[in-house]
Amino acid sequence: MRRRPTPRGWALAAVGLVALQAGIGLGSLDLVRIGVLLLAVPVTALVSVMVVDAVRGRRGIVVHREVRPDPVHAGQEAEVRVDIRATDRAGRARLAGLRFSEQAAVELSGGRALRARVTRRADHALVRYPVRATQRGRWPLGPLVVTRTDMFGVVRSRTTLGTESQVAVWPTVVALPAPSDVLVGEPDRVALGARSPSTDDANLRDYREGDDLRRVHWTSSARRGTLLVRSDERAGMRPVSVLLDLPVRASAAEWTISLAASIALAMLDTGHPVRLAGAGIATGTAAGPARGASPYVHARSGLEARAALLDLTLDLAPARTSAESETQLLDAVRLLDTSQAAGEIVVAVIGPLSAPGRAALAHVGDVAQGWAMVRADGRSAGDARDAHHTATALRRSGWRVAQVTTGEDAVECWLRLLGGAR
Repeated sequence: MRRRPTPRGWALAAVGLVALQAGIGLGSLDLVRIGVLLLAVPVTALVSVMVVDAVRGRRGIVVHREVRPDPVHAGQEAEVRVDIRATDRAGRARLAGLRFSEQAAVELSGGRALRARVTRRADHALVRYPVRATQRGRWPLGPLVVTRTDMFGVVRSRTTLGTESQVAVWPTVVALPAPSDVLVGEPDRVALGARSPSTDDANLRDYREGDDLRRVHWTSSARRGTLLVRSDERAGMRPVSVLLDLPVRASAAEWTISLAASIALAMLDTGHPVRLAGAGIATGTAAGPARGASPYVHARSGLEARAALLDLTLDLAPARTSAESETQLLDAVRLLDTSQAAGEIVVAVIGPLSAPGRAALAHVGDVAQGWAMVRADGRSAGDARDAHHTATALRRSGWRVAQVTTGEDAVECWLRLLGGAR
């Protein structure tokens, strides 16, 4: 709670002080009385505000904040609605004399004052204003700041009502074209959109992470003592792991996250089970705070699946050093290597790697179908040279590779990868 005189209060106090001094100097009792009276007005108002606020506190007023949409993508606008409702007669009396303002993180306000529209009724007020998300993450909004003055307008008090909210901002994503059919099916069934059963549809195979549990053949599984699934056309949708490393530079990290999220959503929309793997991605297991890869999400979950993938990007942060970035990437690669990745698709968005990093990714390419975008910042010849070495090593290991530059259009990068050579 902050209380301070208004300009009118300061003026009264100043005039009163001058009148008091003049009355004492001139021996005028009337001037002394006028000075004391003028000084008493702001002092009395300040004491009154303190007593009333101490007694009433924040009781009688309830604040509810709603953001639509929430989460919101970076670069998009959202509308905030703050409903301030009085729950009793005293609350209605207080509500009538309040002025409202909101606090928001600079990532939501852009560093500018929020321009709100206020609609008042007898028992509640509605504050509405737009915010524009400028950066991925979780950003605070509120609490509501209320200001009121006493009946004489000489003392202003300012306090907060309600609690702070958080607005989740997803990365910017781009709609990417559907991948070519070579990405989709089992090695012997690559035609995208195949709907007629093949001669192998009746066959059973071992369950792999990402398979639809509805395709489990429970009778055979019970007899064999291990999960078996039917190899029909839906079981032929390979699981996809989108692997990313985060560079040190913040703008490059945001571009990498945006591209990886766009790829993950494109593969999900095609029907693949998809997971994210890389620095800071939660495993979602009961083993503790381990990081490396998320569980698979399935297209059948609809909007919930898209939200689950995008939520994983909210708390990602750039690495502090290039060595740390590669260490985190290698941890994720080792996790992929031990998670029955055979037959799945690994789409990597990575920077230049050292020899151990290239060797680790090459090993993943032995058991999975590997596709990689090798990122260069375009700031130095050495960076471009290292990216070229990484791309060449991965191609020799059987990866399909495209070299990209930070900040490039995501669709162009994707199409270059789809048309790239092994």
